[in-house]
Amino acid sequence: MLSRRGLFSLPLLALIPRSGERRQSEHPAPLPETRLLFGGDVMLARGVAIEAKARGDPAGPMREIAPLLSSADIAFVNLESPFSDQPAIRAHPMIFRAAPEMIDALNLAGISAVSVANNHIRDCGPHGIEFTLRLLQQNGIAAVGVGLDPESAHRGAVITRNRVRFGFLAYTFDQANGNYQDHDDRIAMLDANRAALDVSALKSRADVMIVSMHAGAEYRPRPNVSQRDFARAVIEAGASVVVGHHPHVVQAAERIGGAVVFYSLGNLVFDQFQREETQAGEIAEVVFQGRKLVRYSLLPVRILPAGPRLVTEARALHASGSG
Repeated sequence: MLSRRGLFSLPLLALIPRSGERRQSEHPAPLPETRLLFGGDVMLARGVAIEAKARGDPAGPMREIAPLLSSADIAFVNLESPFSDQPAIRAHPMIFRAAPEMIDALNLAGISAVSVANNHIRDCGPHGIEFTLRLLQQNGIAAVGVGLDPESAHRGAVITRNRVRFGFLAYTFDQANGNYQDHDDRIAMLDANRAALDVSALKSRADVMIVSMHAGAEYRPRPNVSQRDFARAVIEAGASVVVGHHPHVVQAAERIGGAVVFYSLGNLVFDQFQREETQAGEIAEVVFQGRKLVRYSLLPVRILPAGPRLVTEARALHASGSG
């Protein structure tokens, strides 16, 4: 028969954790990693569209790179050509119009979000802006940097992965492309002060802020002062990643504190084959653990008439504490 002391001691012993249980509680499971891929300029008109039509494959421009992009938790590019079911504002090689069926290329690649804040967004007039935003929404692709009203252009989009809310904003240095004298305030312009305010406002809805900038001098291998100043301003406001495009050539990446800037990733889908440097681009791979940026990689791509091709699987890895 158990003593009175024994009866009282049994429940108490059950409450004492085993040594293994204690160690497990002291070392919780690591937070899951979230992998984001960023591409540069994607233009689905002009020569790209002609090639796709000849092959009878509107998704063709992304077909070879699609397995890589669709493997990411979030894939983001700059959409350089508006979609429209009507003609462009006029016929000219520097005015782009993507046929609606070319959305298949973005869908095949699993693109989650695009910047549409760039110098070509007005190439199909007001109808092109509205048609593009509707078509992207219908296909589950978030569009940032342009909205149906000025507030929407600066509000940004939030995509949740692994319980982390990733917020996206986008800005352009130019919206007229030499075709307009007026200003459309539904397009977010490259204003560092306004962008910093937008980043601060986005903090109430997102855990990680990512800013896209369409800026820089075309074909120049180094970022200019405007790119650098803008990147630093939004990082000081709280951005973790700044991704750049427009120069059509690759520019440097830079760590600033706990954030990273890709000043220009160059082209991803384009038909600029007259210059050697415009046929080389990069895809940036950025990995977060929870809300913390832990590493990034740069994956070189070769731009071909049939679409971009990954040059090598070799990756230049950068840990969170490196320069």
